[in-house]
Amino acid sequence: MKHKARGDLNGFLDAGSHIQGELHFDDTFRVDGKLTGKAVSQGDLVVGENGVVEADIEVGSIFVSGAVKGTVKARERIEIAAGGKVIADLETPALVVEDGAILEGNCSMSRARSATNAQPRAVVARLPVSNDS
Repeated sequence: MKHKARGDLNGFLDAGSHIQGELHFDDTFRVDGKLTGKAVSQGDLVVGENGVVEADIEVGSIFVSGAVKGTVKARERIEIAAGGKVIADLETPALVVEDGAILEGNCSMSRARSATNAQPRAVVARLPVSNDS
C-alpha cells in the first residue's frame, strides 16, 4: 500500500520491539513491532505488514498493512491495505478498504462540523424579476 503521509517520519518501532503505554507523536510514526495501550496524534500512524497495534487510537490518519485491534478515531481517513486486519470500532469521515483486507467492527462515518458546531443554514437567492412578457 502506498500511503500518503503528510509529514516526515519522526518515529519508528521496529520488528522485535514492543512498547506498552501511551504514544504521542507529531508528524508520522511507523509501527513494525508491537504497540499496546494508546496512540494520540494530529499526524499519521502507519502500521507496517509486521506491525501489531492493540490500542485506543486517535490520529489524523491511519494506514494499516498489519494488524490493529481496539478503537480507531481518525480525523481524516482510515486506509486498510490488502493483507491488513482491523478488529476495531472505527470513527472517520473517509474509509478505504482494499480487496483482501479484513475489517471486523462497527464504523461511524460523518464529516466533522466546523469548530463552532454551527447548524446548517438555508441559503436564499434573490433573482432579478423581468417584467418582459
